[in-house]
Amino acid sequence: MKFSVSSKGDSVSDKLKSRIDTYLQDFGLKMDEEEPDIVISVGGDGTLLYAFHKYSHRLDKTAFVGVHTGHLGFYADWVPEEIEKLVIAIAKTPYQTVEYPILEVTVRYLNGNQEEKYLALNECTIKSTEGSLVADVEIRGELFETFRGDGLCMSTPSGSTAYNKALGGAIIHPSIRAIQLAEMASINNRVFRTVGSPLILPDHHTCVIKPLNDVDFQITIDHLTLLHKEVKSVECRVASEVVRFARFRPFPFWKRVVDSFIGKKE
Repeated sequence: MKFSVSSKGDSVSDKLKSRIDTYLQDFGLKMDEEEPDIVISVGGDGTLLYAFHKYSHRLDKTAFVGVHTGHLGFYADWVPEEIEKLVIAIAKTPYQTVEYPILEVTVRYLNGNQEEKYLALNECTIKSTEGSLVADVEIRGELFETFRGDGLCMSTPSGSTAYNKALGGAIIHPSIRAIQLAEMASINNRVFRTVGSPLILPDHHTCVIKPLNDVDFQITIDHLTLLHKEVKSVECRVASEVVRFARFRPFPFWKRVVDSFIGKKE
């Protein structure tokens, strides 16, 4: 088996990365930064997002596992004290994988430039760089509403616990192939009226956001912030690809939610 280890870059994470590298190679596994079968992320959720994007071109061949070295990470199953146990599990145990749906984002332009496609593990956000975002929201090719406000957030089920949750969105179990659209401070008056609630779209529904004001747009794909000019539309759908996480022991989704947001009961 080929492996790679991604580190947050702080001293604690770097030391753990070095230990994992050494231990796994002692067990006969091969380090391969280009084509790993498994990627161990050491740090937090941001570190795993970085690893996801680094290997997003080979999601069908690479599985991920997380070790958190700071605050509890939602994607991280393991803590530093369990490194030896994790290494033995990777080296000796045929692991199971769980698959989570991800988001496909296509940005198209008025000037005829080639469209840009992205994959997101957590979410995509769309904001205007100047003033409010004004945009038509189309679902399955039909106008749903005209939005005016700070911006829009489209999230995956696993990403529903991130920015989406802060916006008042629902937490969705990642076994459900869906995406969720949440508003950022919408303006509602006699001209602009929105539904005012998050929308959960199944995997056969596409959402297209068409800006109506001629400004530059700040589009984020997870932790990546991109500036786009002359945007014609931003299309969001459930991607055909999935992200795969290596599981060496049960860690139910709702337990992750409890551990991350509620904590242990007294």
